[in-house]
Amino acid sequence: MEMLNPHCSVDRDARGVVRLTICNAGSLNILSSAVINGVREGFEKLAADPDIRAVILAGQSEKSMIGGADIKEMAKLDQKSAEAFITRLRDLCEAVRQFPAPVIARLPGWCLGGGLEVAAACDFRIAAHDAMFGMPEVRVGIPSVIHAALLPRLIGWGRARWLVMTAENIDAPTALAWGLIDKVAPQGGLDAAVEHTVKALLECGPQALRSQKALLRQWEELPLTESVNLSVGVFGQSFLTGEPQRLMQGFLDRKR
Repeated sequence: MEMLNPHCSVDRDARGVVRLTICNAGSLNILSSAVINGVREGFEKLAADPDIRAVILAGQSEKSMIGGADIKEMAKLDQKSAEAFITRLRDLCEAVRQFPAPVIARLPGWCLGGGLEVAAACDFRIAAHDAMFGMPEVRVGIPSVIHAALLPRLIGWGRARWLVMTAENIDAPTALAWGLIDKVAPQGGLDAAVEHTVKALLECGPQALRSQKALLRQWEELPLTESVNLSVGVFGQSFLTGEPQRLMQGFLDRKR
């Protein structure tokens, strides 16, 4: 394990899979400005490595990946410092969302507020059987902002409205049924469920996965016709990597 900074450690295996752990952020892995900056710096540093196949984002404790933003810090903010704080959190979420390789959120325990926004910015969300999710901001006098804007895309407007306006928590089975998370692990099986997803990703062409993730980000923002037409060039460019030729030939050879 390597400490990139006081709040971010990385552990990389021989497959190119990196576990990025949020460190020294309390038992619930709370996002203070220092923690936000440390984790963002970690993602930005790793983004330059073309050999990374996947990142698992985890918290140091089993109580949460991220329990939320630091209320003690936020209680002292004014308008200017509040905008600076939320800009830092936005930049962390964007570093996750824009990361070139797939990012898996490992979600034990509580995932609230800013933690759910970071999780929403990940590509995959895998939760423990007893995980809980919520957007409690309105109960402390602030709206849910920045990457809470991803929630309607994930779960629809009605359910997103319920989360951000009632501030009620939902359990893991409900989050799965709503489409907020991708998988609920059985008791004691969170790491095995994460590894199952990692193995599925490793069976894919690494350059193809990076292209697919970039396309998905663009599809979120472009009209349908532009999304379709954009894909034509990306498809052609994939043949410059050599992956289609190698992987398709391997498939054909197995069929003989």
